[in-house]
Amino acid sequence: MDVEIIYKYFPSLSATQKKQLEQLYPLYSEWNSKINVISRKDVDQLYLRHVLHSLAIAKFIDFKAGTKILDIGSGGGFPGIPLAILFPTCTFHLVDSIGKKIKVVQEVANSIGLENLTAEHQRAEKVKGQFGFIVSRAVARTKILFQWTHQKIHQKNSNEFENGFLLLKGGDLSEEMKEFGRPYKEYELSKVFEENFFETKKLIYIPI
Repeated sequence: MDVEIIYKYFPSLSATQKKQLEQLYPLYSEWNSKINVISRKDVDQLYLRHVLHSLAIAKFIDFKAGTKILDIGSGGGFPGIPLAILFPTCTFHLVDSIGKKIKVVQEVANSIGLENLTAEHQRAEKVKGQFGFIVSRAVARTKILFQWTHQKIHQKNSNEFENGFLLLKGGDLSEEMKEFGRPYKEYELSKVFEENFFETKKLIYIPI
């Protein structure tokens, strides 16, 4: 499945954004042959399973210019890299505890000219700084992720959503969210994307 699926749902991208998105497949194909950053069977489904899935966040919130976003457990750069392409006036800091994955993030970002993104080899709980939002994709149980990082979200809101967490998750989350025990909102990605892949996928929003 190629980059056209992104244009289907995000038709008003600039020429620069389109060029950056088109460069992702050859770059990830090359890097994945050296370092297994995403599952090998997923490389051909990169735009559906990784890029579009990451961009699901943008179907629910339109980050205002100047918003600072932290991507925890970013792996090879998801959701941070696609979001940084879509929101060039925001700043993204991508963190992962595996150094070789952060090297891939830095190389991909440099190759496509992403100037609003930084990457750090670090554990989530040791990241310095304050952010408007924390994004993540199936990294850890919500309660643990919240305990690690909620103090890194600053209090001053500038977006339509209050500052907080935007977590991409899948499957039955009832037990996990009951364990979490705080207010949250759940959005079904199948409401915005028609492909079967999104049937059980959700976005969890937790205001701080």
